Amino acid sequence: MNVLRLDASPQTDSSQSRALTDRLIAGLGPDIRVTTRDLATPPAHIDAAWVRANGTPAEDRTADQRQVLALSDTLVAEIDQADLLVFGLPVYNFSVPIGLRAWIDQICRARLTFTYADGQQVGLMTGKRAVVVYASGGTEMGSDIDFASGYLRHILGFIGVHDVEFVNADRLMFDPEKPAQAGQEADRIAADLRQTLVA
Repeated sequence: MNVLRLDASPQTDSSQSRALTDRLIAGLGPDIRVTTRDLATPPAHIDAAWVRANGTPAEDRTADQRQVLALSDTLVAEIDQADLLVFGLPVYNFSVPIGLRAWIDQICRARLTFTYADGQQVGLMTGKRAVVVYASGGTEMGSDIDFASGYLRHILGFIGVHDVEFVNADRLMFDPEKPAQAGQEADRIAADLRQTLVA
């Protein structure tokens, strides 16, 4: 199994999302290949040159335009090669951190990760699963003020990844039992995924 790990927390040693993602990936066993993309340092934000390059047919792009899209091409290739995407998602100001948002802008590419057919949008990154480790200080996952989990689920579906599970480590400031509960959730999901490996 090829795993793409995406960490979005700017914290390292004290990050709950990173700790739980470590635990989940360790639980998958040794027979996996992990590619790690640390989004604490955000990918380049898209700009006018990026938009022009992306809108130019691949065969007509200049060398400069290909260079502008080089990072995006790499990020898309990492998704394409993965069987499982694992996100460490800390909630900042009710939404996703800026590094993850920059990554999303880089990988939502018409004709590469999605297309349109018969008037419908179709995701092209199919046959993959995703696990999202959701960590927040006070935001309840799925509540009216949670603009992170639904957004990321929608983006994943937009590019064709519809099998999405969440490890819920929300409201950590208010529930001292939540880290342990989330750890058990991560263990359960990892065990289920290991069964997929065996099958």
